[in-house]
Amino acid sequence: MSDRENNFFAYSSIVPEKAQAPLQVMLLLIGGFWISRAIFAAASLGLADLLKDSSMSLKELAEATATHAPSLKRLLTTLASIGVFEEESPGRFRNTPLSETLGSDSPDSVRALAVGQLGTEHYRAWGEFLYSLRTGLPGFEKAFGLPVWDYYRRHPENASTFQEVMVTLTAMVDTALLRVIDFSHSSLVVELGGGQGNLISSVLREFPHLQGILLDLPHEVETARRRMGEAGIADRCQVLGGDFLQSVPPGGDSYLLKWVLHDWDDEACAKILGNCFAAMRSRGRLWIIESPIPEDSSPAVARLLDLNMMVVTGGRERTLTEYRQLAEKAGFRFRGATDTGTLVSVIEAVKPAG
Repeated sequence: MSDRENNFFAYSSIVPEKAQAPLQVMLLLIGGFWISRAIFAAASLGLADLLKDSSMSLKELAEATATHAPSLKRLLTTLASIGVFEEESPGRFRNTPLSETLGSDSPDSVRALAVGQLGTEHYRAWGEFLYSLRTGLPGFEKAFGLPVWDYYRRHPENASTFQEVMVTLTAMVDTALLRVIDFSHSSLVVELGGGQGNLISSVLREFPHLQGILLDLPHEVETARRRMGEAGIADRCQVLGGDFLQSVPPGGDSYLLKWVLHDWDDEACAKILGNCFAAMRSRGRLWIIESPIPEDSSPAVARLLDLNMMVVTGGRERTLTEYRQLAEKAGFRFRGATDTGTLVSVIEAVKPAG
């Protein structure tokens, strides 16, 4: 884990040295909820986009966002106190490196993530956190009366926001994944649950000898087909609608599962991996892309992701040992894992010959 990540979990970036007393630290930890909602508001209002090219006065920002200027000032000065925006002179604000990540066209943009995870359906689902703890069931289902994937089928606008979040996260890890995963001996790559196809598009552009298949739910495939055309790889990538819990496309020699297994419990993961094992060629490779939880008690973003999976999907993050056990139970031989230095690690397993 990087020093920066350790610093985040120690809250050293927002807890002044003089305020290290346990009570002060706990008050800031409790207030983390308020900070998150403040960031959500800034992202929703598009403040970083407005400040992209130059600073602006409070009056200008309030007019551009149709907000109450004194209230907006309270938001901006609070965020500025932790490095998100800067008040360069009284009543005039500008971006900082942190707030720039809330810009729509920033290469490190997390605006969609801030809106999608800190507002709308995820925000409501977390209101049922205690329900998940008491029952082991997703708080999302308690809040909305149906599983998250059924909810997205019925609410395409929310599904679109979720897909935008996944596009953002994929962009963060794509380059690292292409450095780590060896496709030189593959000919047909199959990605399961690939959404709009951003990862497999990157793979096929990087490795022009490859053919690809993308499988996702039927209501997702039209967008993916359009994106394949825009990427110039429609002739090399089939986009299929289906359910990987039932079956997966056969004949591939590399199968990609990016942020798939963490959405499901062990029983469902066994079905997914069993389907992959049955479908792939002898000596085919399985690439599981996830954020493993440390085997020890050290802090990690994956621990927070684990709670989110519990509340929203009913799935979970796992340790490398647990991923290995799932893969080996399905018949795969575990080859190892590589930390990409991003949000994810790449776990490799192979189908034995014969």
